[in-house]
Amino acid sequence: MKINIEIDCTPEEARSFLGLPDVKPMQEQLMADLQERMSANLKAMDPAEMLRTWLPANLKGFEQMFDAFSRMGSGKRE
Repeated sequence: MKINIEIDCTPEEARSFLGLPDVKPMQEQLMADLQERMSANLKAMDPAEMLRTWLPANLKGFEQMFDAFSRMGSGKRE
């Protein structure tokens, strides 16, 4: 025996039917607060500080990796 039940309702209707709270206002408030904080932090950072944050702290690692690749490409080994 196989029984199929199809329910056509919106998420709000399902949430109400199951007795779940509506968290949409809370989510909207949290997202607004998060956006405000991120905007304030980005305005406070200068471009050099942002680069230091986003790029590795030590660019020497990139230089060493580039040197290793160039040695491998030229066939030199040290």
